[in-house]
Amino acid sequence: MAPMPSAETTPASVHEPDLVRPTRDDEVAAAGSQLIGGPIGRRALLGRSWWTPVRVVALVAIGLFALGMVQKLPCYDSGWFFGASSQYTHACYSDIPHLYQGRGFADGLVPYFDKLPGDMDYLEYPVLTGVFMEVASWLTPGSGTLQSREQTYWMVNAGMLLVCAVVIAVCTARIHRRRPWDGLLVALAPAFALTATINWDLLAVALLAAAMLMWSRGRALAFGILVGLATAAKFYPFLVLGPLLVLCWRAGKWRAFSTALLGAVGAWLVVNVPVMFLAPQGWSKFYSFSRERGVDFGSIFLFVSRWLNIEITADTANAWAMFMMVAACAGIAAIALTAPRRPRFAQLAFLIVAAFILTNKVYSPQYVLWLIPLAALARPRWRDFLVWQACEVAYFLGIWTYLAYTTSGDAHKGLPTDGYQVAIVVHLLGTLYLCAVVVRDIFLPERDMVRRSGDDDPSGGVLDGAEDVFVLGAAAHPPRHSAHLEGPHVEWGSRDAEPPKDGSP
Repeated sequence: MAPMPSAETTPASVHEPDLVRPTRDDEVAAAGSQLIGGPIGRRALLGRSWWTPVRVVALVAIGLFALGMVQKLPCYDSGWFFGASSQYTHACYSDIPHLYQGRGFADGLVPYFDKLPGDMDYLEYPVLTGVFMEVASWLTPGSGTLQSREQTYWMVNAGMLLVCAVVIAVCTARIHRRRPWDGLLVALAPAFALTATINWDLLAVALLAAAMLMWSRGRALAFGILVGLATAAKFYPFLVLGPLLVLCWRAGKWRAFSTALLGAVGAWLVVNVPVMFLAPQGWSKFYSFSRERGVDFGSIFLFVSRWLNIEITADTANAWAMFMMVAACAGIAAIALTAPRRPRFAQLAFLIVAAFILTNKVYSPQYVLWLIPLAALARPRWRDFLVWQACEVAYFLGIWTYLAYTTSGDAHKGLPTDGYQVAIVVHLLGTLYLCAVVVRDIFLPERDMVRRSGDDDPSGGVLDGAEDVFVLGAAAHPPRHSAHLEGPHVEWGSRDAEPPKDGSP
């Protein structure tokens, strides 16, 4: 086979080529397809009926979201209202009905402006999430018992979050033009269905997914605005600007990055400045609460504190979390600048958000939602994705059974502390495993499912097929195959590359 072309000869993905069929080069997808008649045949007429891949992905996402709502039924009927441990025993806990009263929505209080009774004096969520919660309260009838109103409030929020879920699945399916079926990784993710209605995270996830779609289409300003809105709903989305900075540095795409950055800052300010000036105490509560919050569930700090039987204060955890996150950012930047081929944007976006999750002082079960669409774009291979999902489902069950244990009194029904420690380790190792295979794909692009099918960086927008202008280390030399790698070699950006015949990763 001819040697790999350099970035200068790598064409951008600007045409509408044939779709990649996962059942041809993914053995797990091929096996799973037996449920609907087996792998797609070479004579299949794709795109000639109403059942386009994106529509199928959207309908599957709706179906799995509905199943997730059914899973919450024991709590909807009684678990949220009667008995301390029932909602944990059935693993159907949700913040939404509890905060309807606990954050003043049942009493008509205005978030950030009206002080709350109790320990939490103001709403501890970013402004756009607070708006989302307030809109749902407007759609909840003010009459009836508190229980019926809390049930309605959860149902209204579930309907709004369903829209977010569909947006996430559709955007993921459309980002990689030739790989729409990768959206099924999101639509069928078990942890997605289980955690979708625990909290309001799907709003930020949907905005970031839409932003990624805009960037993949070369619309830098729209990308920036959506990232700014996503950051106004949740803290983590702004992190993707870091990898984008390094990638644009390597490719010399400063104008596109500057446009995106200005759009992000502007959108964040438009949402936050009015509340910042009119209700400064309420606006700052999210930031002060995040800083003062102690070591909490699911974090590496909780594991270490219990393993070594030491106390880790909030200030100590903040310092170590900052140090580890800065170290992770430096490592990701080094990867981006020294890899033999510029990494795909989705790969680095996944790594930076995963690093934030791994180094955070709390890991709520719904945080997995942040990673699911990014994982589907960074490593669209069913085996690795399902291994990681199995670890997250194990943690989902672990935290609720542990809380059942701690709230069931002398009965101690559930998972004891040592068992919960194991669940934390399973979550950490599962996330690290997926990070490891993504890093391997970056340094061995022959292993990357996206590049081995002939694309360069379909989520990269202006980065797709762009030549490098600044590189370090081995990246400054022409890329070479690893001598130990067997099997087909990939010409980056060449759609003539043949998919593997042996099912190797």
